[in-house]
Amino acid sequence: MDTRDLTVIVPVLDESARVASLCSHLNSLPCPVIAVDGGSTDRTYSDLCTMAAANVRVVQTETGRARQMNFGASLAKTTCLLFLHADTMLPSDGINLATDALARMSSEWGRFDVTFDDSSPAMNTIARFMNHRSILTGICTGDQAIFTTARVFKAAGRYLEIPLMEDIELSKRLRRTGWPIRIRAPVVTASRRWRKNGVFRTVGTMWWLRILYWTGVSPGELAERYGHAR
Repeated sequence: MDTRDLTVIVPVLDESARVASLCSHLNSLPCPVIAVDGGSTDRTYSDLCTMAAANVRVVQTETGRARQMNFGASLAKTTCLLFLHADTMLPSDGINLATDALARMSSEWGRFDVTFDDSSPAMNTIARFMNHRSILTGICTGDQAIFTTARVFKAAGRYLEIPLMEDIELSKRLRRTGWPIRIRAPVVTASRRWRKNGVFRTVGTMWWLRILYWTGVSPGELAERYGHAR
């Protein structure tokens, strides 16, 4: 499969502090990219428009990560999609790895292993736990750069436009079509959220949110309660 058969969808919001590094990464990818701004109040959108290379299309829609990713997917013309968070970097051959896996494997979706830009023992342990959790459960998070065929993504109902847990919900529905492909070459994601709020506090909050979600508490109520909507 040609790498140009895959489009990378990147939701962005108020990322002006790291637009330059983000654009450098997206510009280097050997495939189409759609960066979807969710109504940034800083210079994110204008800077993206200025810095984006020919392979990167910059668009705007309403705020909401799931809404932004769905909008980007609706504009894509390729047979495969990869959803990449703005603070996550693919490995150098990540697009080739994803397209090759989708061409060779029976499953039509997958994810990458993850590591952090902080190589401390605590963050390495969290990364290993995230990766093994996905192996055991088939549930993937947005930090792991979920990729899929456009056909299966559409058949699964796309992302539910909810303020939290959209990646978990999509994984549950995609899992019905087959177990996710695992690419061991890791994406590198930012540890800023963990550093800001504290590693153990962040881990505890994330698990508490997931437990409440699995017991039936709505994503809207969780976002209102804990202020984690994006």
